Amino acid sequence: MTDYFGLYMKGFLGTTLSSILALAGSFLIGALIAVFRITTVRGLRWFGTGYVEFVRNIPLLLVVYAFYYGPSALGFPLDGFTAGTIGLAVYTSAFIAEAIRAGIMAVPKGQMEAARSSGLNYIQTMQHVILPQAIKLVIPPLGNQFINLIKNSSVLTIVAGLDLMYFADSISTETYRTFDTYIFVALFYLVLTLPLSYGVRVWERRLQRN
Repeated sequence: MTDYFGLYMKGFLGTTLSSILALAGSFLIGALIAVFRITTVRGLRWFGTGYVEFVRNIPLLLVVYAFYYGPSALGFPLDGFTAGTIGLAVYTSAFIAEAIRAGIMAVPKGQMEAARSSGLNYIQTMQHVILPQAIKLVIPPLGNQFINLIKNSSVLTIVAGLDLMYFADSISTETYRTFDTYIFVALFYLVLTLPLSYGVRVWERRLQRN
């Protein structure tokens, strides 16, 4: 732990940065796809449905490979960190879209009708009335998806994404202390996931009181 602490920290920072970027990206994409899924515009609804069904039913590794090898074949390669982060965001966004869609469907239809009758257009109604209520309803599943994303970030090691697992592989190869190395890595992941899990529970309780 002490001899290779610098490498562990590089991996920890890489995993943290990738997770934060993928969290933001997956939430934005997921919210947009959720709106597509329930819109009355047939083309957008079909696109949203196709996106969710396609992404949710293929392995995360294939999504990451698509962003790692696909751009290279087209002449503008992405590094492992960028490709892995984009792949994480895209993959997770499909699950977040379904969670948000469920929250939107749980909002009483009268809310939409009242907002539209007051002069708001569809986009304004979704942004200011429906989505804020839907997000409150789906805090637990969203929190679980964010925690899963952090754990899934270990896939970056496959494309040399400079994450915790990437440096752990290097350390274990050099030291032949495989068990010790990955125990330390598990502790680093817990540093990320446990506070997030606790924060989600606290936020959920506060929203219930309000």
